[in-house]
Amino acid sequence: MARRIKAAPRIRKAQIRDLNRIEEIEWSVFDSDQLSRQSLRRYMQVPSAAMIVAEEQNAITGYALVGLRKGSKIGRLYSIAVDKTSAGRGIGRLLLEASEEIARQKKCHVFALEVRKTNKRAIALYQKNGYVLTGMEKNWYEDGGAALKFEKPLR
Repeated sequence: MARRIKAAPRIRKAQIRDLNRIEEIEWSVFDSDQLSRQSLRRYMQVPSAAMIVAEEQNAITGYALVGLRKGSKIGRLYSIAVDKTSAGRGIGRLLLEASEEIARQKKCHVFALEVRKTNKRAIALYQKNGYVLTGMEKNWYEDGGAALKFEKPLR
């Protein structure tokens, strides 16, 4: 019997109709510092940010939020989250690559991010994809957790 190969998720710009699902993912993945529904909606609509989603079989399985300050050559991965039931299937990598491409299109030379020091899975993803540790911020998160700072040059 032939094995059925599952199609890769489609990465697309987030739309207001995705807001409920993005909010569900945000609150199920992060233990603190969750973005409010109002903030998520705002980021979907402002020119200084870009929000994308991963969609599989008409279901949102993850999202990424990119910060793009006008005139800056540094793009910032503000948030990335994959539904826990979809973790480990490469969706985070696809969202990360698409986020980098958004920054490149906006003429950014560097892509930066912060990640909780204890988030080993995310740290491994960033390092595997060419990110370099540039520092640490103590008390970065509202619960007092430390963040590692990473950057990647965009070519």
